[in-house]
Amino acid sequence: MIRRTLTDTEWALIAPHCLGRDCDPGRTGPDPRLFVEAVLWIARTGCPWRDLPGEFGKGNTVFKRFRRWVKADAFYRMFRALSEGADFEYTMIDVSRPAPPVRAGLRKIVKVHRHGQGSKGGLKARPSDAPAAA
Repeated sequence: MIRRTLTDTEWALIAPHCLGRDCDPGRTGPDPRLFVEAVLWIARTGCPWRDLPGEFGKGNTVFKRFRRWVKADAFYRMFRALSEGADFEYTMIDVSRPAPPVRAGLRKIVKVHRHGQGSKGGLKARPSDAPAAA
């Protein structure tokens, strides 16, 4: 059994922006809510599409549907619908100052991966072009 990520209130905001509604022409994929849950599962776990649990469907099929929705800007419209009237009470932008006290369990610490810190990779000390003295 799949544990749902989306609440019914969030789904009510997202549903009008989904592709493949009954009024759209052509064949549509089954259960758009299950598909959105599959995309959220991938985003949450960071696993590749091929490791998607069988309850969501075949990974390649879900990925192809994901690409169609991305090209049609469906996720952008969903994000805009969900972000209207967002509550930023516990959002911190400037981490150079001490964080204000928050309720237990609500503080989220985000660290940048070393690959995203802006430094150039590669060997720092370059070997000399001159051949070693024989």
